[in-house]
Amino acid sequence: MEHAQPGEASRFVVELRRIRASMLPEVGGKAANLGELIWAGLPVPPGFCLTTEAYRRALQTDASHGSAGESLDFPGRGPDFAAFPDILRALDAVAPEHLEALAALAARARAAVLDAGIPADVEDAVRSAYSALGFESAVAVRSSATAEDLPFASFAGQQDTFLNVVGADAVLQAVRKCWASLWTDRAVSYRASNGIDHRTVTLAVVVQRMVEAEAAGVLFTANPVTGRRREAVIDANPGLGEAVVSGAVNPDHFVVDSLTGRITERRIGDRKLVIRSVPGGGTERLNAGGQAEEGAAGDACLADSQIRALVILGRRVEEHYEAPQDIEWAAGGDGKLWLTQARPITTLYPQMTRQPVVPGPHAYLCFSLAQGLTRPLTPMGRAAIRLLGSSVAGAAGFRVPEPRDGPSPYYEAGQRIYFDLTSVFRSKAGRAIVPRIFDVMEARSAAIMRALFEDPRFAVTSKTPFKLLRHVAPILLRFHLPEALLRALFRPEVALDKVGRLGGNLKAMHDIPPDATPGERLDHAERILREVLFPILPNILPPVALGFAMIGLVRKLLGEQASWGELQTVIRGLPNNVTTEMDLELWRLSSSIRDDPASADAFAGGQPAALAESYRDGGLPAVAQAGLASFLGEYGHRAIAEIDLGMPRWSDDPTHIIGVLVNYLRLDDPGLAPDKQFEKAARDAEEQVAVLVARARAKSPLHARIVKMALRRTRMFAGLRELPKYHLVLGFAAVRARLSEVGEALAAAGIIENPDDVFFLDFNDARRGLDGKDLHETVAHRREAYGLELKRRHVPRVLLSDGTEPEALPAGLLRRGNGGPASGGALSDSMLLGTPASAGTVTAAARVIMDPVGAHLEPGEILVAPSTDPGWTPLFLTAGGLVMEMGGPNSHGAVVAREYGIPAVVGVPDATSRIASGHTLTVDGAAGTVAT
Repeated sequence: MEHAQPGEASRFVVELRRIRASMLPEVGGKAANLGELIWAGLPVPPGFCLTTEAYRRALQTDASHGSAGESLDFPGRGPDFAAFPDILRALDAVAPEHLEALAALAARARAAVLDAGIPADVEDAVRSAYSALGFESAVAVRSSATAEDLPFASFAGQQDTFLNVVGADAVLQAVRKCWASLWTDRAVSYRASNGIDHRTVTLAVVVQRMVEAEAAGVLFTANPVTGRRREAVIDANPGLGEAVVSGAVNPDHFVVDSLTGRITERRIGDRKLVIRSVPGGGTERLNAGGQAEEGAAGDACLADSQIRALVILGRRVEEHYEAPQDIEWAAGGDGKLWLTQARPITTLYPQMTRQPVVPGPHAYLCFSLAQGLTRPLTPMGRAAIRLLGSSVAGAAGFRVPEPRDGPSPYYEAGQRIYFDLTSVFRSKAGRAIVPRIFDVMEARSAAIMRALFEDPRFAVTSKTPFKLLRHVAPILLRFHLPEALLRALFRPEVALDKVGRLGGNLKAMHDIPPDATPGERLDHAERILREVLFPILPNILPPVALGFAMIGLVRKLLGEQASWGELQTVIRGLPNNVTTEMDLELWRLSSSIRDDPASADAFAGGQPAALAESYRDGGLPAVAQAGLASFLGEYGHRAIAEIDLGMPRWSDDPTHIIGVLVNYLRLDDPGLAPDKQFEKAARDAEEQVAVLVARARAKSPLHARIVKMALRRTRMFAGLRELPKYHLVLGFAAVRARLSEVGEALAAAGIIENPDDVFFLDFNDARRGLDGKDLHETVAHRREAYGLELKRRHVPRVLLSDGTEPEALPAGLLRRGNGGPASGGALSDSMLLGTPASAGTVTAAARVIMDPVGAHLEPGEILVAPSTDPGWTPLFLTAGGLVMEMGGPNSHGAVVAREYGIPAVVGVPDATSRIASGHTLTVDGAAGTVAT
């Protein structure tokens, strides 16, 4: 039998002061962090850790095989433990959303673990360590799981802690309860939802000297609400910290500038509950009125000197871990501060991957969200945007030392794209132009910008437009933009024809000789991004800008005689819109499938994934096979999150498109057919044009001619808004094809595992791979990081350089700003406010969809989504309405919603979490309200 000796590690027991972070598999997250704190010279109560080997010994569990109860038997083990292997197998079969089934199995697992008992050698080790380390009074017994307090998932509060435990027998009983708490309902559900195998998680137990706390609580070294990194937040209460950690009390609350030590916010708690140790073991809960020793009403439980000392300790912890920390602490009767836990603050949004060149405060706008993209971008997807951004900056006359690093305003955080807008905020011209652009693209971002204009840190330093003109002029001259605008105004057919020829020219530039080497294919991919794609924008946008400007002209000429709702009608059913043409072509394909008995039968009884496999094998009925091939030949370069060239195109995997076709086939009302709706929208638009021209004629014949000319150009050019992105994505598809060929060469050479791994590299990595460098470890690390970011639900629109998210500040930054559209908010518990996007009112059931792939939307349901890009729009054809968290009146989703005539409200904060599928909504697209 093995005995643990003082100061000596054993299979079962190790002193906290001998533990390092690398020992996490043996001691769990809590013990590993405590050992690190002691090693860093920070004040931690002494103690020891009962290792995960003891847990495995008790359960006779092999972490790699999950076996249990196979050979070990000892006194104290009960007969119920034999069911443990069956419980583990049953957990494997339960989906994370089936909470009742998980809870039932968790209860059985807890009972089985308690029934396991403690082996004699483990018991002896605990008794020996408890005695030898000199504990004569009380200890805290804390669970320390191997999937706890990790950089990506804190698991805070998932397992149990027992305070003021006195005597070896009581310690052993607490150990058994800690082991069982690995199987609480919340712990099992948390592991299931985070994809963590239950067999891989084991539990260590920390036994640590109790601090007789006069006050205790938690310290965040960064503000967890606003994200501000140099702002510490302390919650404190008299007695033990359990009252604060469990949320059972409104604590004293302090916010401290951690650089200066200045206490910027102080709020005294209600003291309704105090938890204190009881002589002989255990704790007692004292209700309000029973703690005269707390001091006079209004007194804080910490002196200012203790608050500042605690912040200094927190900074030391943060510096040691090089990351913001969530710290539990206690202040003893002698005033000494002790740290009883530290874990990373996993809810903070990451900061920028590089520091700005110019010192001082900076403001960053999330370009990913502006493009309707909430998910992270793959490494190669970000590398492509960096090259494209460098191309734009170079054309504008900015110096770009290394194009693969992106232009100087380009930043990344959380694997998403941000741009530094500080120079815009400090420019009088920038303040006048950029928020107006975002009023129609992403209205809530515009509201945040205008609020930040009031921040003295972003005061205007450039009052003339000369700096802006210096960078705009090269683009104006190089691409003859004034000439393009005049052509669109006076020779609209010629302008339209010129835009139409652009596509053929671009496709020719995407071609590459079939015998090109992998290195040449990589060169070609970079050349498309550096040279080919940016000219698309100045060649197409002038007519589009003119088309929308003409609406403004008509509004100015007619005033109140041309309402916003009437002008919205004019831009419905627009010609020359590649996205609506794509969606209607998909609808026509569904009609062909419906009319062909063999195809209709296949789609009626098949699952999208199986149908996609049949398509790849050429096994669909002839009509469906040929129709789908034709559609993908024209539009297969599109995708969900298509600005990320690391995402598969529809031609790579048609499962999503087939799923949409299956949804279309459910629509059995001919009057609601999308092509009929689109034709009606076009007729309504032409009728509205005639009405507005008639009103103008009442003013004068000249007014009538101008209004007719203006609205004709609006109808002709506004639909081209979708064309630049269409061609950009076509170029991305060509780049993706070249990179896939490079990936095949790297996989064949054993440099990476699979060809698709190339999208978890960047261009520099790919070149090193072609030179023979092994990249397996690089890919594995990046895939893991990408998988974690996929789970992130909240992405800040704007971030400041100190980590602050302005939208989270309590100053009411979101408001109607300077005449712009409503930015979004809550009018009441039952009414949400967003930005008007597409006029009309609809009442129907909501369908919350986070990812369109495999989504099921019944005809007429209101689609509620975080954002949309062209990959979502096939769902619009049968939707009764649209609600989005992101966007403005000219964002992609709003434009397409107007085209289809479905009421839409965009920029609704937290819509996907505040609305549940099945709830009845009333969407008023003119007022910008959503009634729940």
